[in-house]
Amino acid sequence: MRAAHTLTTDSFHDILHGVFGYTYFRAPQEDIIDHVAGGGDALVLMPTGGGKSLCYQIPAIARQRAGHGITVVISPLIALMHDQVGALHEAGVAADFLNSSLSGEAAYAVEQRMLRGEITLLYAAPERITTPRFLAQLDRLHEDGQLALFAIDEAHCVSQWGHDFRPEYRALTVLHERYASVPRMALTATADALTRADIVERLELQNARQFVSSFDRPNIRYQIVEKKEPTAQLLRFIEREHAGDAGIVYCQSRKRVEEVAALLVQHGHHALPYHAGLDAEVRMHNQNRFLRDEGVVMVATIAFGMGIDKPDVRFVAHLDMPKNIEGYYQETGRAGRDGAAADAWMCYGLQDVVNQRRMIDESPAGEDFKHIQRGKLDALLGLAEASDCRRVRLLSYFDDNSLSLAGSPQGAKAPAGHSEVHEVTSVGVRYSCGNCDNCIAPPQVWDGTDAARKLLSTIYRVQQHSGIGFGAGQIMDIVRGKKTEKVTQFGHETLSTFGVGALYTELQLRGVLRQLIAIGALNVNAQAFNTLQLTDASRAVLKGEVAVRLRESASNERGTGNAGRKAQRPTATARTALGELDAAAQQRFGSLKAWRAEVAREHNLPAYVIFHDATLIAIAQSAPQSMAELEGISGIGARKLEAYGAEVLRVIESH
Repeated sequence: MRAAHTLTTDSFHDILHGVFGYTYFRAPQEDIIDHVAGGGDALVLMPTGGGKSLCYQIPAIARQRAGHGITVVISPLIALMHDQVGALHEAGVAADFLNSSLSGEAAYAVEQRMLRGEITLLYAAPERITTPRFLAQLDRLHEDGQLALFAIDEAHCVSQWGHDFRPEYRALTVLHERYASVPRMALTATADALTRADIVERLELQNARQFVSSFDRPNIRYQIVEKKEPTAQLLRFIEREHAGDAGIVYCQSRKRVEEVAALLVQHGHHALPYHAGLDAEVRMHNQNRFLRDEGVVMVATIAFGMGIDKPDVRFVAHLDMPKNIEGYYQETGRAGRDGAAADAWMCYGLQDVVNQRRMIDESPAGEDFKHIQRGKLDALLGLAEASDCRRVRLLSYFDDNSLSLAGSPQGAKAPAGHSEVHEVTSVGVRYSCGNCDNCIAPPQVWDGTDAARKLLSTIYRVQQHSGIGFGAGQIMDIVRGKKTEKVTQFGHETLSTFGVGALYTELQLRGVLRQLIAIGALNVNAQAFNTLQLTDASRAVLKGEVAVRLRESASNERGTGNAGRKAQRPTATARTALGELDAAAQQRFGSLKAWRAEVAREHNLPAYVIFHDATLIAIAQSAPQSMAELEGISGIGARKLEAYGAEVLRVIESH
């Protein structure tokens, strides 16, 4: 029988360096690992790219070495299981998965290895975990003291308030009921206070210690533009700033996905579609191309993305507004996992707000649920319409006030990794994150209260005059005094409000309508061709008791451009950025990438599973001449040094 190891901080560091090739933990990884390895339950909220996987992989290895047996990881995606298990094999860790991609014979072989104690980490979907057959196997392991840990990844899926609710996650309460002595940890990158409370209740983690990291992703630049010609805007964004880069474009409908993917291909971009309506083999093929090839743009519905570990996604674009901030944050977080500069770009318009409101109103859910979802949509619209720092707004939604320092004394310093104070006001200190469109080029703000009152008055008078409601286009034409065929057909040019808002542009009025819908002062009747209707909240705006302030609509989105990158604060990988390598190091990097691609194809794995770009850049920069010099580079553990060290040195020597 294998001798048990003592669980100590030194042993965790030994695993971090010896297995994974890293020299230090990111906060608060070490505290989480120490708590869980010691047998404690935990709820872990950590942003995408923050190192969540190590928070259960290192305790799993440590507890297995100490004689506690196997760790079961609950994961919702086959592709994620495959890549994580492949990465663990590369690091020399005994890992397996059980999912529908395995034949019956292969699945049986995995189960036998599990029961013999030959596996350190086993990945499985929640549907499999709760089957009588699998629970009976867990019972055997538990009786023998060989269940080390349960790690529930993407834990927000358990919450009805979360953006990826999966009913099968609710059945995971059986783990606490059946194996109360086995520590459990739930992990997610996205959960507001309501969702966190639901996770705790649904998974019975009331006694678990909560670890909530900052949600900030300082390397991601946030840019939100008003929708005018969305596909043209997207093309300009990609061609100006991300030609040849890997990226994800999210669209609301399957039809739109295929149209946009085809358009990008026509313009010379390597783009592929992904949505639930495609054949499963096509989806898998396209996902594998995205993960394994360089420079692929995936155009997708939200069916794509959960668990995607590709580190070098340089941009995430939204052609349609998501449902809520959690979804937006989760999706944009797939960019820049390697810590290098990345972009989150979104265009949105009035129709996006109307569509999302309609989907909420038409859903069969109860009124309490609809009320919560409307509030979440309003928060996202507030982010889109904001004229101040988008990062502060985004983080504040998750109760992360690390950048919200209003009230701090004059002369206060900005948080690490962010720009200094750029404005001191009578109410406190305002910070610029230096990496969102509003901070790079602050927008003008205007008072839209007068325009709002004129729009609402017109909607009231139209209803009184015609006995029916009308959509946004007709109302704006009346307010602006445009005698269109439809306006004259219904006699709306005779209304007292005809032309009262002639000084306002259509863009301005659309912005006002978005705000009125967001604050509940207008309702969109989906059953009557999206006509606009007054609500109880309209009265306060009509009386001037509620102000409507908006960002100025720009005629063209203000590009921050690649040139603006030089002014950004350093990112986690800035010191070893590819652009800073000299000519010889650039050549070494190119040769290392070519070698890595060959190895990845042989192993049927994404290239980043072999070595991340950051590791190859560090190798190219330092040009190691021996195994000892190679060993000190971040990302090269003992197994990878043994497997690839000689080949890496050969590639370096060739230059």
